[in-house]
Amino acid sequence: MMKLSEYVSYDAVGLGQLVSRGELSPQELADTALRACESVNPQINAVIETWQPELADVAPALTSRSPLAGVPFLIKDVGVTMAGRKLEFGSRLSSGFTPAADSILMQRFRSAGLVTLGRTTIPEFAWSGTTESALCGATRNPWNLEHGAGGSSGGAAAAVAAGIVPLAHATDAAGSIRIPSASSGVFGLKPTRGRVSNGPALDEAINGLAVQLGVSRSVRDSAALLDAVQGATDGEAFTIAPPTSRYLDQVSTPPGSLRIGMLSQAWGGQRTQPVVLERLAATAQLCASLDHEVEEADMPLGVSWEAFVHASSVLWAVNIAAWIDDMAALTSRKIDATTLEPQTLAVYRTGRGISGIDIIRALDLRNAVTRSVAAFFSRYDVLLTPTLPDLAPRIGTYALGAETMSGHEWTDRVFGSSPFAPVFNAAGLPAMSLPLFNDEASGLPIGMQFVASAGREDLLFRVAGQLEASLPWAGRTPGTWAGSTND
Repeated sequence: MMKLSEYVSYDAVGLGQLVSRGELSPQELADTALRACESVNPQINAVIETWQPELADVAPALTSRSPLAGVPFLIKDVGVTMAGRKLEFGSRLSSGFTPAADSILMQRFRSAGLVTLGRTTIPEFAWSGTTESALCGATRNPWNLEHGAGGSSGGAAAAVAAGIVPLAHATDAAGSIRIPSASSGVFGLKPTRGRVSNGPALDEAINGLAVQLGVSRSVRDSAALLDAVQGATDGEAFTIAPPTSRYLDQVSTPPGSLRIGMLSQAWGGQRTQPVVLERLAATAQLCASLDHEVEEADMPLGVSWEAFVHASSVLWAVNIAAWIDDMAALTSRKIDATTLEPQTLAVYRTGRGISGIDIIRALDLRNAVTRSVAAFFSRYDVLLTPTLPDLAPRIGTYALGAETMSGHEWTDRVFGSSPFAPVFNAAGLPAMSLPLFNDEASGLPIGMQFVASAGREDLLFRVAGQLEASLPWAGRTPGTWAGSTND
């Protein structure tokens, strides 16, 4: 039996190598991951449910040539469907809902030989920057249990950070991969719009704002995951040219000397806190030492921040309203305060009042932002920003006052807490958060975001690989860590 202290010393590719050499079976790894979950999940509440893998779950791991074959895996409670397993959207309204078929992305997880063992927590309908829900309770940060793990992929990030699995599925429609990555001290890359399928039930996914991939403890794990799942299928709303080589190979490829534009203060009123600005300056110095040219830069949105937030709120609200109506019909439950949290109910009511003309205008504004942001990358290779302007908030503080908010006011709250993230969902660009630092006083991680032009995940993986080698984070582990338990 593999010791947990040994298990957590490997990343996903490393575990896959053990399986490919016949040193461990996928079932042995699954059993170890489930023991890891038992050891730390009661403290962090990151995993909703687990299950023993069935033959259909394990069989691809025995034949797949993916470097991830046999690796334990968790899926998020939104975005991907797994036949016969619950999909509850973090909501009492959807409690018990069970899809009948795999989504395209789930099929690709299986083909890669990943062995899915459970679901991770999310905020209700994934619309929050923290993972605290009435259905599942609060997901706590493994680095400091008084603070949140970020959202909406907070359960995924906390589970990876605590050593339950080396990588987990995550989604990002306004920062939901990058926010919890920064909060929980893991690596997370949001791919270009169209790189990963949301089908077949979804095409654009929140009108093109949402993409899917995962979070991991090493850069190469996320690269291998994108290799395994990228590519369009027939009928995709967005498509993009396939990569010319493996993303996994890019991690060890030097990026060359790059021109990096640095944005220290985000659009809107939220100011970046001094502790984060200090780490941003350290990141810029590190990049300069690696022969990159770094300078302060401005990235015009092409519209006002207030107009951008409102347009985004329109798209979020109408999509959530549709999901809620569909879930209520499927579960025969009422749409009221007994099934929805105050902020979600407010977003639903706002969404029901939005007109078709409002949606068209919001999409026109998204187009304006996309074109304005794209122009930045004619001058710079990469953008550097803090992922978040502040440290992860304390549990119970994020939604204070939500019971009196409108749906648009809730969106303003979400965007105000993470203003560096959602612009790149609107623009459809690849962006990543690197866990380069921790705050000494609180122990909480501080992530740095890098953004590239459309289709340039390869460049981001080169930069990430270089920074991971220059300032390794693998040796830093949180206080709540599966590897520190008795085996």
